[in-house]
Amino acid sequence: MNRKNLTTAVIAGIAGVAGIANMASAVNLNPDGLGQVLLYPYYTVNGGQQTLLSVVNTTAISKAVKVRFLEGYNSREVLDFNLFLSPFDVWTADVFALSDAGVTGATGAGIFTTDNSCTQPALSESTQGSLHYVAFRNFAYTGTNSDTGPVTDDRTREGHFEMISMADIIPGTALDKDVTHVNGVPPGCSSAEAEFESKTEITVPTSGLFGAASVVNVANGAYYAYNADALDGFTHVTLENPSGSLEPSLGDVNDVGGTPKVGPATSFVFNDGVLLTSTWPSTDVNSRSIDAVSSVFDAANIYNEYEFNADGSVGTDWVVNFPTKRFYVDAATFKLAAVVPPFEHLFGKVETGNGKGLSCVVVGISVYDREEKTTTPTSCGFSPCPPGLPPSSICRETNVITFSSASSPASILSSTLTSNIAPIGNNGGWANISFTTVAHDLPAATNGNIFHGLPVTGFEAVKFTNGNLNGVLANYAGLYRHRQSRSCTNTAACS
Repeated sequence: MNRKNLTTAVIAGIAGVAGIANMASAVNLNPDGLGQVLLYPYYTVNGGQQTLLSVVNTTAISKAVKVRFLEGYNSREVLDFNLFLSPFDVWTADVFALSDAGVTGATGAGIFTTDNSCTQPALSESTQGSLHYVAFRNFAYTGTNSDTGPVTDDRTREGHFEMISMADIIPGTALDKDVTHVNGVPPGCSSAEAEFESKTEITVPTSGLFGAASVVNVANGAYYAYNADALDGFTHVTLENPSGSLEPSLGDVNDVGGTPKVGPATSFVFNDGVLLTSTWPSTDVNSRSIDAVSSVFDAANIYNEYEFNADGSVGTDWVVNFPTKRFYVDAATFKLAAVVPPFEHLFGKVETGNGKGLSCVVVGISVYDREEKTTTPTSCGFSPCPPGLPPSSICRETNVITFSSASSPASILSSTLTSNIAPIGNNGGWANISFTTVAHDLPAATNGNIFHGLPVTGFEAVKFTNGNLNGVLANYAGLYRHRQSRSCTNTAACS
């Protein structure tokens, strides 16, 4: 073994024993589930469903966290606020359809909580009966902010969300005392935001957050639960921003001595047992610090199973979320003159393979039954096909893929962000979605590492509907995270 390979092996060994999260000089996707940033790939309130969510502070340090909800088409923001977690705190909330709560004339989503942890603003803007809630906003995609996607409040009903730790709160300060629970209630929520914005009582955020969410349909007996993706090594400076600010974002990733959004930003990524260290910005003119975050999610392929019955009693949805896509395709928000690789089209640009309300990427689809029979869909692969009949394409930031042979496929998640794959076999199999059918390459890192594919996360949801059996509702649901493969090339070797 040469010295270079020995060094790589030693580093990988250290990471395996100590946990890569302890190597906090670069952003990484922590397999242990703890981090500074949490990404939740899906929420929905469609079809009588609610999305329950939680975040846990495992440390003895109070934390200030930005909570942000993003709609599914173009990830325009529909709500954000600041959350203050006391030591060892857990915060929970519920995203629900306003119409389900009896709010007259409302078609969008809202959020409520009975948790006592401080938020700014308080989540009590509106009242319906005994329920205090805040409605999601449409301001970021309507009027002068219109992006060619839908402009109704329905657009807020489905998407994804994120939590970014902005700062640790210095123990013993007025802010720390105000947000720390006393007999279950923090004594000074009304003062917390002003003390936070003074910037004198905070320090660089450490790790220690984990989170989860679940899509619940009480009437149908369905419960789809998942863990949030956890990014560690995300920031080495405080990211303090007041409530009402669109910052911080995933683009604020930074190295020790670096600057948010400017860089440099380094990522740690495991690929076939080798730890790859890649830094952006690089010599590539398109390179930006957000590429470091994209690289840890970058996949050449995602794999998962599907199950179905022709009568609809068994069904499968895949949630496919591109958590950083907006930084590459949203021209207005990020002042882009053209789409930035690895994506293909600016959102809403009318050109071959794309159209209003879309930002399509061509993918490859291979479908297998449980006995190794396979097919590769022809034509556009998915239905319905995007304008221009390109090859198989996924066209939103949050996507739901159904598996059905029906002429009008039904989503078990009641999603409106759907594409369909026709399954084969009698009751199930597996599928491979490839993101390297056409060139989807991140800009080169400083050392020449080029990741091929797209930054993606998500899961398979499956539902079994048996109805009422012997007086008992016998419906069942399950959820399985996607598996993936990576691809990296370099003129030498990726390292």
